[in-house]
Amino acid sequence: MGPPQGPLARALRAAVCALSLAGAAQGVAAQDAAPAQGAQGSSAQEAQPLVVRIGFIRQQHSRDVISILDIPAEDDGIAGARLGVEDDNTTGGFLGQSFTIEDVVVREDEDPVKALDALLAKGIGLILADLPPEKLLALADAAKARNALIFNIFAPDDELREENCRANVVHVAPSRSMLADGLAQYLVWKRWPRWLLVKGSHPQDEAFAQALRRSAKKFGAKIVDERTYEDTGGGRRSDSGSVQTQRLIPAATQSAPAYDVLVAADESDVFAGYLPYRAFDPRPVAGSAGLKPTSWDPTHEQWGAIQLQNRFHKLAARGMNDRDNQAWVAVRMIGEAATRANSADPAALRAYIVGPEFSIAAFKGQKQTVRRWNQQLRQPILLGDGRMIVSVSPQEGFLHQTSELDTLGFDQPETKCRLP
Repeated sequence: MGPPQGPLARALRAAVCALSLAGAAQGVAAQDAAPAQGAQGSSAQEAQPLVVRIGFIRQQHSRDVISILDIPAEDDGIAGARLGVEDDNTTGGFLGQSFTIEDVVVREDEDPVKALDALLAKGIGLILADLPPEKLLALADAAKARNALIFNIFAPDDELREENCRANVVHVAPSRSMLADGLAQYLVWKRWPRWLLVKGSHPQDEAFAQALRRSAKKFGAKIVDERTYEDTGGGRRSDSGSVQTQRLIPAATQSAPAYDVLVAADESDVFAGYLPYRAFDPRPVAGSAGLKPTSWDPTHEQWGAIQLQNRFHKLAARGMNDRDNQAWVAVRMIGEAATRANSADPAALRAYIVGPEFSIAAFKGQKQTVRRWNQQLRQPILLGDGRMIVSVSPQEGFLHQTSELDTLGFDQPETKCRLP
Protein backbone atom coordinates (compact mmCIF):
# COMPACT_ATOMS: atom_id res chain seq x y z
CA MET A 1 0.00 0.00 0.00
CA GLY A 2 1.48 3.38 -1.05
CA PRO A 3 1.61 6.55 0.91
CA PRO A 4 -1.70 8.31 1.61
CA GLN A 5 -2.91 10.75 -1.02
CA GLY A 6 -5.05 13.87 -0.92
CA PRO A 7 -4.60 17.49 0.12
CA LEU A 8 -4.29 16.69 3.85
CA ALA A 9 -1.62 14.08 3.30
CA ARG A 10 0.39 16.41 1.03
CA ALA A 11 0.22 19.18 3.67
CA LEU A 12 1.51 16.82 6.37
CA ARG A 13 4.43 15.69 4.19
CA ALA A 14 5.36 19.34 3.52
CA ALA A 15 5.35 20.12 7.24
CA VAL A 16 7.58 17.13 8.04
CA CYS A 17 9.98 18.17 5.30
CA ALA A 18 10.16 21.71 6.65
CA LEU A 19 10.86 20.43 10.15
CA SER A 20 13.59 18.15 8.85
CA LEU A 21 15.30 21.02 7.04
CA ALA A 22 15.11 23.21 10.17
CA GLY A 23 16.60 20.39 12.28
CA ALA A 24 19.44 19.97 9.80
CA ALA A 25 20.14 23.69 9.88
CA GLN A 26 20.21 23.64 13.68
CA GLY A 27 22.57 20.67 13.59
CA VAL A 28 25.00 22.55 11.35
CA ALA A 29 24.81 25.59 13.59
CA ALA A 30 25.45 23.39 16.63
CA GLN A 31 28.51 21.87 14.94
CA ASP A 32 29.80 25.35 14.07
CA ALA A 33 29.33 26.45 17.68
CA ALA A 34 30.84 23.30 19.21
CA PRO A 35 34.48 24.47 19.19
CA ALA A 36 33.58 27.69 21.05
CA GLN A 37 31.56 25.77 23.62
CA GLY A 38 34.40 23.33 24.06
CA ALA A 39 36.80 26.17 24.72
CA GLN A 40 34.46 27.60 27.37
CA GLY A 41 34.15 24.21 29.00
CA SER A 42 37.92 23.87 29.10
CA SER A 43 38.21 27.30 30.70
CA ALA A 44 35.65 26.36 33.35
CA GLN A 45 37.58 23.18 34.11
CA GLU A 46 40.78 25.19 34.53
CA ALA A 47 39.14 27.48 37.14
CA GLN A 48 39.92 25.25 40.09
CA PRO A 49 38.48 25.93 43.56
CA LEU A 50 40.63 28.07 45.88
CA VAL A 51 42.22 25.77 48.45
CA VAL A 52 43.44 27.52 51.61
CA ARG A 53 45.82 25.35 53.62
CA ILE A 54 46.61 26.25 57.23
CA GLY A 55 49.22 24.82 59.58
CA PHE A 56 49.10 24.76 63.38
CA ILE A 57 52.39 24.49 65.31
CA ARG A 58 51.79 24.04 69.02
CA GLN A 59 53.59 22.99 72.16
CA GLN A 60 51.60 21.14 74.79
CA HIS A 61 50.97 23.22 77.90
CA SER A 62 51.99 22.08 81.37
CA ARG A 63 49.58 19.78 83.15
CA ASP A 64 51.00 20.85 86.52
CA VAL A 65 48.18 23.16 87.66
CA ILE A 66 46.42 23.86 90.94
CA SER A 67 42.89 22.84 89.93
CA ILE A 68 42.05 19.60 88.19
CA LEU A 69 39.59 21.60 86.10
CA ASP A 70 42.51 23.51 84.55
CA ILE A 71 44.43 20.51 83.22
CA PRO A 72 44.74 21.26 79.49
CA ALA A 73 43.02 18.91 77.07
CA GLU A 74 44.99 17.04 74.43
CA ASP A 75 43.23 19.06 71.73
CA ASP A 76 43.69 22.38 73.53
CA GLY A 77 43.71 25.12 70.89
CA ILE A 78 43.51 22.87 67.85
CA ALA A 79 39.85 22.10 68.62
CA GLY A 80 39.00 25.77 68.14
CA ALA A 81 40.96 25.85 64.89
CA ARG A 82 39.05 22.83 63.60
CA LEU A 83 35.75 24.54 64.34
CA GLY A 84 37.03 27.59 62.50
CA VAL A 85 37.81 25.44 59.47
CA GLU A 86 34.28 24.02 59.56
CA ASP A 87 32.87 27.55 59.62
CA ASP A 88 35.16 28.71 56.81
CA ASN A 89 34.13 25.75 54.68
CA THR A 90 30.47 26.52 55.26
CA THR A 91 30.97 29.95 53.71
CA GLY A 92 33.59 28.81 51.22
CA GLY A 93 31.30 26.12 49.83
CA PHE A 94 29.23 28.83 48.15
CA LEU A 95 32.30 30.55 46.71
CA GLY A 96 34.38 27.67 45.43
CA GLN A 97 36.78 27.81 48.37
CA SER A 98 37.91 25.05 50.69
CA PHE A 99 39.97 25.19 53.90
CA THR A 100 42.13 22.57 55.60
CA ILE A 101 44.33 22.50 58.68
CA GLU A 102 47.36 20.39 59.57
CA ASP A 103 48.21 19.99 63.26
CA VAL A 104 51.86 19.68 64.34
CA VAL A 105 52.71 19.15 68.03
CA VAL A 106 56.29 19.91 69.07
CA ARG A 107 57.96 18.84 72.30
CA GLU A 108 59.35 21.38 74.75
CA ASP A 109 62.91 20.46 73.71
CA GLU A 110 62.11 20.43 69.97
CA ASP A 111 62.86 23.21 67.48
CA PRO A 112 59.58 24.46 65.93
CA VAL A 113 61.48 25.76 62.88
CA LYS A 114 61.77 22.16 61.67
CA ALA A 115 57.99 21.90 61.80
CA LEU A 116 57.75 25.18 59.89
CA ASP A 117 60.14 23.87 57.22
CA ALA A 118 58.00 20.76 56.77
CA LEU A 119 54.81 22.80 56.39
CA LEU A 120 56.39 25.23 53.94
CA ALA A 121 57.69 22.31 51.88
CA LYS A 122 54.06 21.26 51.49
CA GLY A 123 53.07 24.73 50.34
CA ILE A 124 51.45 25.71 53.65
CA GLY A 125 52.36 29.33 54.43
CA LEU A 126 49.54 30.30 56.83
CA ILE A 127 50.63 29.23 60.31
CA LEU A 128 48.87 29.36 63.67
CA ALA A 129 51.42 29.28 66.51
CA ASP A 130 50.81 28.29 70.13
CA LEU A 131 54.38 28.72 71.36
CA PRO A 132 56.42 30.50 74.05
CA PRO A 133 57.74 33.94 73.01
CA GLU A 134 61.31 32.94 72.21
CA LYS A 135 60.14 30.11 69.95
CA LEU A 136 57.57 32.35 68.29
CA LEU A 137 60.31 34.85 67.41
CA ALA A 138 62.53 32.07 66.04
CA LEU A 139 59.62 30.93 63.89
CA ALA A 140 58.94 34.44 62.61
CA ASP A 141 62.59 35.07 61.75
CA ALA A 142 62.88 31.73 59.94
CA ALA A 143 59.76 32.55 57.91
CA LYS A 144 60.72 36.15 57.11
CA ALA A 145 61.89 35.64 53.52
CA ARG A 146 59.65 32.67 52.74
CA ASN A 147 56.22 34.27 52.27
CA ALA A 148 54.67 32.86 55.44
CA LEU A 149 52.24 34.59 57.78
CA ILE A 150 52.08 33.60 61.46
CA PHE A 151 49.11 34.06 63.79
CA ASN A 152 50.10 34.22 67.47
CA ILE A 153 47.28 32.60 69.41
CA PHE A 154 49.00 32.25 72.79
CA ALA A 155 51.97 34.42 73.76
CA PRO A 156 50.81 37.53 75.69
CA ASP A 157 54.23 39.21 75.88
CA ASP A 158 54.09 42.95 75.13
CA GLU A 159 57.59 42.99 73.69
CA LEU A 160 56.36 40.80 70.82
CA ARG A 161 54.06 43.70 69.87
CA GLU A 162 56.59 46.41 70.67
CA GLU A 163 60.39 46.37 70.40
CA ASN A 164 60.44 42.78 69.10
CA CYS A 165 57.50 43.06 66.70
CA ARG A 166 57.63 41.28 63.35
CA ALA A 167 55.81 42.18 60.14
CA ASN A 168 54.90 38.55 59.46
CA VAL A 169 53.18 38.01 62.84
CA VAL A 170 49.54 38.90 63.57
CA HIS A 171 48.66 38.79 67.26
CA VAL A 172 45.25 37.26 67.95
CA ALA A 173 45.94 36.65 71.65
CA PRO A 174 45.57 39.81 73.76
CA SER A 175 48.73 41.21 75.30
CA ARG A 176 49.38 41.33 79.03
CA SER A 177 48.88 45.08 78.97
CA MET A 178 45.44 44.63 77.38
CA LEU A 179 44.45 42.09 80.03
CA ALA A 180 45.77 44.25 82.86
CA ASP A 181 44.08 47.39 81.48
CA GLY A 182 40.78 45.55 81.13
CA LEU A 183 40.94 44.49 84.78
CA ALA A 184 42.15 47.88 86.02
CA GLN A 185 39.32 49.74 84.31
CA TYR A 186 36.75 47.65 86.14
CA LEU A 187 38.47 47.97 89.54
CA VAL A 188 38.69 51.73 89.13
CA TRP A 189 35.07 51.89 87.92
CA LYS A 190 34.12 49.98 91.12
CA ARG A 191 36.13 52.54 93.12
CA TRP A 192 38.55 49.94 94.40
CA PRO A 193 41.73 51.93 93.73
CA ARG A 194 43.98 50.48 96.49
CA TRP A 195 45.62 47.21 95.50
CA LEU A 196 47.75 44.69 97.36
CA LEU A 197 49.86 43.03 94.64
CA VAL A 198 51.10 39.47 95.23
CA LYS A 199 53.31 38.09 92.49
CA GLY A 200 55.01 34.81 91.79
CA SER A 201 58.73 34.23 91.53
CA HIS A 202 58.91 33.29 87.83
CA PRO A 203 59.77 35.70 84.96
CA GLN A 204 56.29 35.52 83.43
CA ASP A 205 54.79 36.39 86.83
CA GLU A 206 56.95 39.50 87.01
CA ALA A 207 55.93 40.41 83.45
CA PHE A 208 52.24 40.35 84.42
CA ALA A 209 53.03 42.26 87.61
CA GLN A 210 54.74 44.93 85.53
CA ALA A 211 51.65 45.18 83.30
CA LEU A 212 49.49 45.61 86.41
CA ARG A 213 51.78 48.36 87.74
CA ARG A 214 51.51 50.17 84.42
CA SER A 215 47.72 49.84 84.44
CA ALA A 216 47.45 51.14 87.98
CA LYS A 217 49.43 54.24 87.04
CA LYS A 218 47.50 54.67 83.77
CA PHE A 219 44.05 54.63 85.39
CA GLY A 220 44.77 56.23 88.77
CA ALA A 221 44.92 53.18 91.07
CA LYS A 222 47.60 52.71 93.73
CA ILE A 223 49.53 49.59 94.68
CA VAL A 224 49.86 49.98 98.44
CA ASP A 225 52.21 47.02 98.89
CA GLU A 226 53.83 44.16 96.99
CA ARG A 227 54.52 40.62 98.13
CA THR A 228 56.38 37.79 96.37
CA TYR A 229 55.28 34.19 96.73
CA GLU A 230 58.32 31.97 96.21
CA ASP A 231 57.84 28.77 94.26
CA THR A 232 59.64 26.10 96.26
CA GLY A 233 58.70 23.28 93.92
CA GLY A 234 56.70 20.17 94.72
CA GLY A 235 53.27 19.09 93.59
CA ARG A 236 50.52 21.64 93.10
CA ARG A 237 47.83 19.25 94.27
CA SER A 238 48.16 16.89 97.24
CA ASP A 239 46.07 15.44 100.05
CA SER A 240 47.58 17.86 102.56
CA GLY A 241 47.38 20.86 100.23
CA SER A 242 44.30 22.42 101.77
CA VAL A 243 45.78 22.19 105.26
CA GLN A 244 49.09 23.72 104.19
CA THR A 245 47.60 26.57 102.22
CA GLN A 246 45.09 27.38 104.95
CA ARG A 247 48.11 28.15 107.12
CA LEU A 248 50.48 29.63 104.54
CA ILE A 249 48.25 32.05 102.61
CA PRO A 250 47.08 34.09 105.64
CA ALA A 251 50.69 34.44 106.76
CA ALA A 252 51.74 35.62 103.29
CA THR A 253 49.04 38.30 103.16
CA GLN A 254 48.86 39.66 106.70
CA SER A 255 50.13 43.04 108.02
CA ALA A 256 49.40 44.80 104.75
CA PRO A 257 48.41 48.48 104.52
CA ALA A 258 44.71 49.10 103.99
CA TYR A 259 43.66 47.90 100.55
CA ASP A 260 40.47 47.31 98.55
CA VAL A 261 41.38 44.29 96.43
CA LEU A 262 44.13 41.67 96.36
CA VAL A 263 45.59 41.47 92.85
CA ALA A 264 47.60 38.36 91.94
CA ALA A 265 50.22 37.94 89.21
CA ASP A 266 50.72 34.19 88.94
CA GLU A 267 50.91 33.04 85.32
CA SER A 268 52.81 29.97 86.52
CA ASP A 269 49.71 28.80 88.43
CA VAL A 270 51.58 28.19 91.68
CA PHE A 271 49.58 30.00 94.35
CA ALA A 272 46.88 32.38 93.06
CA GLY A 273 44.14 29.75 93.05
CA TYR A 274 44.58 29.41 96.80
CA LEU A 275 44.02 33.11 97.56
CA PRO A 276 40.20 33.41 97.52
CA TYR A 277 38.72 32.82 100.99
CA ARG A 278 42.18 32.26 102.51
CA ALA A 279 43.76 35.73 102.59
CA PHE A 280 44.31 37.34 106.00
CA ASP A 281 41.91 40.21 105.26
CA PRO A 282 38.41 39.63 103.81
CA ARG A 283 38.97 41.23 100.41
CA PRO A 284 38.07 40.31 96.82
CA VAL A 285 40.77 38.67 94.69
CA ALA A 286 41.48 39.55 91.06
CA GLY A 287 44.11 38.97 88.38
CA SER A 288 45.36 35.38 88.12
CA ALA A 289 42.55 34.17 90.40
CA GLY A 290 39.10 35.31 91.44
CA LEU A 291 38.07 37.90 88.85
CA LYS A 292 40.22 37.03 85.82
CA PRO A 293 40.72 39.06 82.63
CA THR A 294 40.63 36.89 79.52
CA SER A 295 39.83 36.91 75.82
CA TRP A 296 37.25 34.14 76.24
CA ASP A 297 35.63 32.00 78.90
CA PRO A 298 33.41 28.87 78.71
CA THR A 299 30.71 30.81 80.59
CA HIS A 300 30.42 33.60 78.03
CA GLU A 301 27.01 33.59 76.30
CA GLN A 302 26.18 37.20 75.36
CA TRP A 303 25.94 38.57 71.80
CA GLY A 304 25.11 35.17 70.35
CA ALA A 305 28.16 33.50 71.92
CA ILE A 306 26.00 30.66 73.21
CA GLN A 307 25.62 29.26 69.68
CA LEU A 308 29.41 29.20 69.27
CA GLN A 309 29.76 27.55 72.68
CA ASN A 310 27.20 24.90 71.73
CA ARG A 311 28.85 24.13 68.40
CA PHE A 312 32.25 23.85 70.08
CA HIS A 313 30.90 21.56 72.78
CA LYS A 314 29.39 19.35 70.10
CA LEU A 315 32.79 19.15 68.38
CA ALA A 316 35.09 18.78 71.40
CA ALA A 317 32.80 17.60 74.25
CA ARG A 318 34.11 20.37 76.53
CA GLY A 319 33.94 24.12 77.02
CA MET A 320 35.78 26.57 74.78
CA ASN A 321 38.70 28.25 76.55
CA ASP A 322 40.75 31.28 75.55
CA ARG A 323 43.28 29.38 73.40
CA ASP A 324 40.49 27.52 71.60
CA ASN A 325 38.76 30.81 70.87
CA GLN A 326 41.92 32.58 69.75
CA ALA A 327 42.63 29.73 67.32
CA TRP A 328 39.03 29.89 66.07
CA VAL A 329 39.30 33.66 65.55
CA ALA A 330 42.62 33.27 63.69
CA VAL A 331 41.12 30.74 61.27
CA ARG A 332 38.06 32.94 60.78
CA MET A 333 40.35 35.90 60.05
CA ILE A 334 42.06 33.81 57.37
CA GLY A 335 38.68 32.81 55.96
CA GLU A 336 37.41 36.39 55.85
CA ALA A 337 40.59 37.65 54.20
CA ALA A 338 40.68 34.79 51.66
CA THR A 339 37.07 35.50 50.71
CA ARG A 340 37.60 39.24 50.30
CA ALA A 341 40.96 39.01 48.55
CA ASN A 342 40.03 35.84 46.62
CA SER A 343 43.50 34.54 47.37
CA ALA A 344 45.40 32.11 49.59
CA ASP A 345 48.68 34.01 49.24
CA PRO A 346 49.99 34.99 52.72
CA ALA A 347 51.20 38.39 51.50
CA ALA A 348 47.80 39.22 50.00
CA LEU A 349 46.00 38.09 53.14
CA ARG A 350 48.26 40.12 55.41
CA ALA A 351 47.69 43.23 53.28
CA TYR A 352 43.94 42.84 53.68
CA ILE A 353 43.99 41.93 57.39
CA VAL A 354 45.99 45.00 58.42
CA GLY A 355 44.05 47.25 56.02
CA PRO A 356 41.14 49.55 56.81
CA GLU A 357 38.46 47.31 55.28
CA PHE A 358 39.07 44.29 57.52
CA SER A 359 36.90 43.40 60.51
CA ILE A 360 35.82 40.17 62.15
CA ALA A 361 32.70 39.35 64.14
CA ALA A 362 33.64 37.31 67.22
CA PHE A 363 30.64 37.30 69.56
CA LYS A 364 31.95 39.99 71.90
CA GLY A 365 29.62 42.87 71.16
CA GLN A 366 31.55 44.82 68.55
CA LYS A 367 33.58 44.23 65.43
CA GLN A 368 37.26 43.54 65.89
CA THR A 369 39.98 45.07 63.75
CA VAL A 370 43.78 44.98 63.64
CA ARG A 371 46.05 47.75 64.90
CA ARG A 372 48.17 48.69 61.92
CA TRP A 373 51.09 49.85 64.06
CA ASN A 374 51.76 46.50 65.78
CA GLN A 375 49.33 44.02 64.15
CA GLN A 376 47.47 43.31 67.39
CA LEU A 377 43.80 42.35 67.13
CA ARG A 378 41.64 44.87 68.95
CA GLN A 379 39.17 43.09 71.22
CA PRO A 380 37.08 43.49 74.37
CA ILE A 381 38.42 41.82 77.51
CA LEU A 382 36.06 39.57 79.45
CA LEU A 383 36.16 39.56 83.25
CA GLY A 384 34.98 36.24 84.65
CA ASP A 385 34.97 34.40 87.95
CA GLY A 386 34.78 30.88 86.53
CA ARG A 387 30.99 30.71 86.76
CA MET A 388 29.85 33.73 84.80
CA ILE A 389 31.09 36.88 83.07
CA VAL A 390 31.05 39.69 85.63
CA SER A 391 31.85 42.52 83.21
CA VAL A 392 33.43 43.37 79.86
CA SER A 393 36.05 46.06 79.23
CA PRO A 394 36.44 48.75 77.95
CA GLN A 395 34.31 50.12 80.75
CA GLU A 396 31.83 52.93 80.44
CA GLY A 397 33.50 56.34 80.62
CA PHE A 398 36.95 55.27 79.36
CA LEU A 399 37.06 57.19 76.10
CA HIS A 400 39.41 57.29 73.11
CA GLN A 401 39.57 59.56 70.08
CA THR A 402 39.69 56.63 67.61
CA SER A 403 38.42 53.44 69.25
CA GLU A 404 37.54 52.71 72.87
CA LEU A 405 39.25 49.34 72.34
CA ASP A 406 42.53 51.27 72.08
CA THR A 407 42.22 52.16 75.78
CA LEU A 408 43.37 48.55 76.29
CA GLY A 409 47.11 48.02 75.86
CA PHE A 410 49.75 50.20 74.23
CA ASP A 411 48.24 52.93 72.08
CA GLN A 412 49.82 54.15 68.83
CA PRO A 413 51.65 57.15 70.38
CA GLU A 414 53.24 54.79 72.91
CA THR A 415 54.34 52.02 70.58
CA LYS A 416 57.96 51.04 70.06
CA CYS A 417 57.07 48.85 67.08
CA ARG A 418 58.28 49.95 63.64
CA LEU A 419 56.85 47.95 60.80
CA PRO A 420 57.40 48.42 57.05
